[in-house]
Amino acid sequence: MIITVICDVLGKLNNGTTIAATNLINSLREKGHEVRVVCPDEDKKNLPGYYVVPKRNFGYIINKIIERNGVLLAKPDYGILRQALEGADVMHLVTPYALSQAALEIACEKNMPVTASFHSQAENFTSHIFLMKCKIANYIVYKRYYDKVFRYCDIIHYPTAFIKDEFEGIITKTNAVVISNGVNEEFYRQAEGKRISEKFTIVCTGRYSKEKDPTTLLKAVNASKYKNNIKIFLAGDGPLKEKLKKLTEKYSLDVDFDFLSRKDLISLMRGADLYVHTAKAEIEAIACMEAIVSGLVPVICNSPKSATRMFALDENNLFKKDSVADLTKKIEFWYENEKLKEEYKNRYISMTTTFDQSECMAKMEKMMYEAVEMHGTEKTENEENILLRRRA
Repeated sequence: MIITVICDVLGKLNNGTTIAATNLINSLREKGHEVRVVCPDEDKKNLPGYYVVPKRNFGYIINKIIERNGVLLAKPDYGILRQALEGADVMHLVTPYALSQAALEIACEKNMPVTASFHSQAENFTSHIFLMKCKIANYIVYKRYYDKVFRYCDIIHYPTAFIKDEFEGIITKTNAVVISNGVNEEFYRQAEGKRISEKFTIVCTGRYSKEKDPTTLLKAVNASKYKNNIKIFLAGDGPLKEKLKKLTEKYSLDVDFDFLSRKDLISLMRGADLYVHTAKAEIEAIACMEAIVSGLVPVICNSPKSATRMFALDENNLFKKDSVADLTKKIEFWYENEKLKEEYKNRYISMTTTFDQSECMAKMEKMMYEAVEMHGTEKTENEENILLRRRA
C-alpha cells in the first residue's frame, strides 16, 4: 500500500507521540509499504518519503512555550499535502491538530480511507494553562478533537482501553481498536546493566513537564531518611529542566539529568534499583513498560488520569497522587526490602510478553487494511458534511 502519515508533531525522539509515530513509520516501511510522511521538520527536507511543511507561528510568547517543550507544530500547506496524498491508499493521522485537519479535508475530497491515533490527552494541553483539573476545559479540548477530526475517521486507534473509555465516556462511542504502541525489541535482549553509582539508584523517565511531575520525586527523596544514599537519574528533557536543577541544588540531592539513547537507557535501567513513575496524566506509559521489561520494579502515581496505574501488582507499587509523604514511604519500603523486590521483579517479567512491539505494529498494519476494506467507494454522509462545513 501507499500510506500517508500526517505528523503535526514529529521532531526529536523526546516524547511518546514522536516515538510511537517513528516506530509505526519504520515498521510499515520494513513491511514493504511506501510510507509518505508529512511533517514540519526542516532536517527531513530532501529525504526520500518526507514532505516538509512550514512550522506554525503563534507569536513570540507562545512560540517560546512550544520551543521549551522541545516540539514544532506544523502549518498546513495544501499544495504539499496534495502531493503527499496523490495516489495514496490510506491516510493515518498521528494527532488531531491543524495539519491533520487540513489533510482530512483533502482526503474527504478524494474519498480516501482515514485512520487516526489517539495520542493527545486533554491534560497534555490544559496542564500548560493551569486548567488540568478543570473538567469543562478538558471536555472542550476533547469535543474539539472529535468535531474537527475523529468523527470523520474510519477507525480510531487507542493505545489503551483506559483512554478509549475516558474519551468515549466524555464524548461518544467511536469505531475503535485498542493496540499498544509496544516496547522495542532491544529492551527484551539480554544485556548487562551498568551501575552509575554505589548508592540506591532510582530512575524516572519522561518529559520534564507539569503533568509528568518529576518534582514530587525530588521532594520525596529529600524527605527520606535514606536521602544521602539515594541517586536519582531523570532520563528525559523538557521545560522544567532549570527549575528541577535549582530544586536539586536547594535540597542537595544527587541527581543526573540527561536524554539518553535507547542503548544507554537500557544499560541504565538494568543497573538501577527502582523505577518511579510520577506522571499524573498519561495515555500509555511506554516508559514504565520499558522499565518493567528491563527488570525494574515500578512505583507508580495512582492518578485517575493515567493508564500507568494499571501496571501495579498491589499497593506497594502505587503512591497517592501529589503525596510526597506516600512516595517517600514507598521508596523507603523498597530500599529496605531487597529480597521482596526480587520476587516482584520475577512477577513483572511474566507480564512482559504483552508489550511486544512487532506484534503491536502488525495489528496497526491490519487496522489500515481494514479501513481500506470498510471505506467502500461511496462518500459517507460525514465526508459530505465536512466538505460543506469547510466551504461555508
